[in-house]
Order: sequence, then C-alpha cells, then structure tokens
Amino acid sequence: MAIKIRDENFIERSDRVVKPDLRRRVSLPKTLVSEGVMYKIYSNSMGQIMLDPQVAIPASELWLFQNADALASIKRGFADAAEGRVSKINLDTL
Repeated sequence: MAIKIRDENFIERSDRVVKPDLRRRVSLPKTLVSEGVMYKIYSNSMGQIMLDPQVAIPASELWLFQNADALASIKRGFADAAEGRVSKINLDTL
C-alpha cells in the first residue's frame, strides 16, 4: 500500500511526551482535533505513527467525487469565482 505524504515538514505539537493510558489510548491536544474529523492510522517499522485526517461525506454527494467531468467543472467554477469571473443569472429566464 502506497501512502501519500502530503507534507514532510512535521512540527512537534506538544511540549511534553505523552504516555498511553491503561487502555492504550493517547490523548491529542485540543488544538489539533477538529469537529467531525476521523483519522486513518499508519505506522512504520520504526514504530512511528501517522494520523491522516478524514471526513465523511453524505452518500448523496458521493456521485460528484466519482464523476471526473462534474468534479472538474465544479473546480473550474470555484477557480472562476476566486478570480472574480462571475456574473448574475436571472433564473426566471431559464
């Protein structure tokens, strides 16, 4: 399995070493955990652990991520909006 490291610049986020509790759980600092985020867990032969944040999407929206043309169109629309290339549409004329 190939794991994509999106950024190799890791930053130490705690000024203390953490120890797993009796149930082998490690608590993360509140500043690192966002509402609604889940994590995939990866480890290597050296015992290092990497958490990859994940979010769930509603099943009704999955089609967009499975349709490359539709997703590309949405991304172009976002890029146009970011560049100010937008105009108002009169929905009554459609």
